Amino acid sequence: MDTATLSRRPLAKKILAGADDTLLVVAGLGSPNWDITEAGDRPLNMPLWGAMGGTVPMALGLALAQPGRRVLAITGDGDMLMSLGALATVAMQAPANLAIVVLDNGKFGETGNQATHTSPRGQGPVDSGAGTDLAMIARGCGIADSATVTAEREVEGLVADARRKAGPVFRVAKIKAEKLPFVMPPQDGAHLKDRFRQALLGTT
Repeated sequence: MDTATLSRRPLAKKILAGADDTLLVVAGLGSPNWDITEAGDRPLNMPLWGAMGGTVPMALGLALAQPGRRVLAITGDGDMLMSLGALATVAMQAPANLAIVVLDNGKFGETGNQATHTSPRGQGPVDSGAGTDLAMIARGCGIADSATVTAEREVEGLVADARRKAGPVFRVAKIKAEKLPFVMPPQDGAHLKDRFRQALLGTT
């Protein structure tokens, strides 16, 4: 049974509250894009359109290229499942300025809310118990600071870890499966790239 109590939009707002030009944010396709945009669109947000599995690799590249900035990847369980190998590379490179937050509702939200591998099993013809544990996978890849957050009382610690704790930091936030209105960032990929680069480097 799904016991998640966290709501994605309030959680995203708390994580991003007071974000300034020291924080670079990469968001996975779909709902994480809408979440960070609803929290406040900003040039140093890079929402990915259609690049499933690309969030953590892009955030890792930014963290290595910009060691003086905090880099935060906010993505979903479906996106993270598409690039599990990237976690091994994160562990190998071990950037101290990188945090990864996975908003895990156990659903492929962009294709009809089918259950992802993180959903509790037992929803099909065979009951195989608990679903995939992304935090355990991250630890197995070598990211020692990996944990799962399920309750509101843990959110303050999640926010502090995502924004300030020396990384790499990996957190899975178990969230409710909710149907929420779209709050879309700009849909022009070239524009998003250019505004991010200009905000980061002061060039076009």
